[in-house]
Amino acid sequence: MHNPFPYVGFLELSWIDLLDIALVSLLLYNFYKLIRGTMAFRVFLGFLLLYIIYLLVQATHMELLAAVLGQFMGVGVLVASILFQQELKKFFLMLGETPHFDGWAIFGWLRSKKKQQTELNVAPILEAMKELGSTNTGALLVVSRYSDLVAYVETGDILDAVISKRLLISIFNKYSPLHDGALLIIEGKLRAARCILPVTENLNVPASMGLRHRAGIGMSEATNTLVLIVSEETGQLSIARNGEVYHNLSLQQIKAKINEYMTETEG
Repeated sequence: MHNPFPYVGFLELSWIDLLDIALVSLLLYNFYKLIRGTMAFRVFLGFLLLYIIYLLVQATHMELLAAVLGQFMGVGVLVASILFQQELKKFFLMLGETPHFDGWAIFGWLRSKKKQQTELNVAPILEAMKELGSTNTGALLVVSRYSDLVAYVETGDILDAVISKRLLISIFNKYSPLHDGALLIIEGKLRAARCILPVTENLNVPASMGLRHRAGIGMSEATNTLVLIVSEETGQLSIARNGEVYHNLSLQQIKAKINEYMTETEG
C-alpha cells in the first residue's frame, strides 16, 4: 500500500507516527501548563537541557561522558517523580477528572457515588466569615466535595463536627489552640483543624501576599478543592481555586463560588 506521507530524512511517516507525535505534544503541553511560573519549570528546563546534551554526546561518540550521563538518565524516571511530585499528582488528578471519561460507565458510576456526599450547609460558613472579617481575624478554610485529603487531615487535629457559626468562630479565635493552620471541611463536616497546607511555588504570586494566601493558593494547585481565606490584615474575603485567587469578594460572591464548586459537573 502506498504511503501518502513523504520521507523526512531517513524517517518514513505514517498515521501512527503523527498520532504518536500529537499525543506526546498534548501531554507535554498540559504538563507545561501545570508547572509554568513555578520553580519546577526551571528544574524541568535544566533536566531537558541535560537530556539534550546527553543526546549530542551520544551522537558525537564521546563514550566516557555518554556512560556517565547514561547512568543518570537510567534513573531519570525516579528522579523526575521525586522532583515533580506535586506537579505529577495534580497532572494525574486532572486526567482523572477530564470530562472525556464521563461516557465510560464505570467512571460515571464511581463519580455518582462520590457526588452523593456533596451537600454543604453554606449559611454558617458565610456568617462566620462575615464576623471573622469584621474583626480582622485571619482564617483559612478548605472545602472539598468528595476527596478525603487523608495526607492533609493527618497533619492536624481530628474534629468530625457538624458545621456551626459558633464553632467556626471559636476555632479561629486568636487564643484558640486550633486557630493556627487550616480547617478542612470534607463531606459537609468539619473534618480537621490546625492542618498544614502546601505553600505555592508560583513565582508570579505578588510578594504582598502573606503565608495564609500562599498556602491557600498552594492547596488549590495541589488538590481539587475550594479554599476560603479571611485576611488578618484587612479583613477581606478571598477564594483560591485552581491556583487562582479572587480578592475582596462579597458574601454573595462567596456563596455563588461555593455553590458553583459544589454543583459543578465533570462534563
